[in-house]
Amino acid sequence: MPFDVLTMGRVGVDVYPLQTGVGLAEVSTFGKYLGGSPTNVAVAAARYGRRTSVITKTGADPFGDFVRTSLAGYGVDASFVGTSDVAPTPVTFCEIFPPDDFPLYFYRLPKAPDLDIRPDDLDLDAVAAARIFWMTGTGLSEEPSRSATLAALQHRAKQGTTVFDLDWRPMFWKDTAQARVYYREALAHTTVAVGNLDECEIATGEREPHAAATALLAAGVELAVVKQGPKGVLAMDRGGAVAELPPVPVDVVNGLGAGDAFGGALCHGLLSGWDVARTVSFANAAGALVAGRLGCSDAMPTAAEVEEKLREVNGDV
Repeated sequence: MPFDVLTMGRVGVDVYPLQTGVGLAEVSTFGKYLGGSPTNVAVAAARYGRRTSVITKTGADPFGDFVRTSLAGYGVDASFVGTSDVAPTPVTFCEIFPPDDFPLYFYRLPKAPDLDIRPDDLDLDAVAAARIFWMTGTGLSEEPSRSATLAALQHRAKQGTTVFDLDWRPMFWKDTAQARVYYREALAHTTVAVGNLDECEIATGEREPHAAATALLAAGVELAVVKQGPKGVLAMDRGGAVAELPPVPVDVVNGLGAGDAFGGALCHGLLSGWDVARTVSFANAAGALVAGRLGCSDAMPTAAEVEEKLREVNGDV
């Protein structure tokens, strides 16, 4: 059976401090979680009963074993998780200073295994058959992952829904101009683009939300989703539908997983055939729920939890 959601890109181990409001130098206890944005999107979509998988690579080490075991525990197929000898499985540390300061420290040098995905590693039949294929900007930052990502997009040829998570991480790129070239190439092969204002500016040169969404549509996508942080989210589709929603109120514990929760919920809404407003509203609530929890993969909500949050927001409870 085709996968409902097949993602491609980053994987690793997130190490979160169990004390908040202090720097890493003062932290004494940590929690270990499955990490990597496209990996967590697959986990989030699986929470809604979707059949999901992720194309990635780990190192040949115990953390690679942890990744596979965790994926299985979350109900995510791990058959496309390869092993690379370029480096150990990446580890990412964060600091937690609610409500809006969460510095990240990536240990992905000299090169992360997930950037060693090669075109001949791909099961192109699975890529083409997936109902949603989800790729990220980080996957375009280095070879051979760049060629593999573009090969997957070209082979898929906009079948089904192809999502480009703009995922701008400046530390992974040599220069911004290079990123813009590959972002524009990828946009031509995708049907949905999702990003915050910084990411949209890299992709389109536009930072004003409506201008950025319009530019993404002009670049070839059918649906543009612009996340605006405390100002909420804007979504526009080629048919003229526009949804602009305020943020869902939440006492922020750790904002790092909110975008991944939003992504998994967005996939669920698209697969359910919901309209733009319903889809983005559901994704917005899912992101808020995870922002109010410490972990990321462990914190992904169920459909019932998201619907309860929406009822609370809408005054129905």
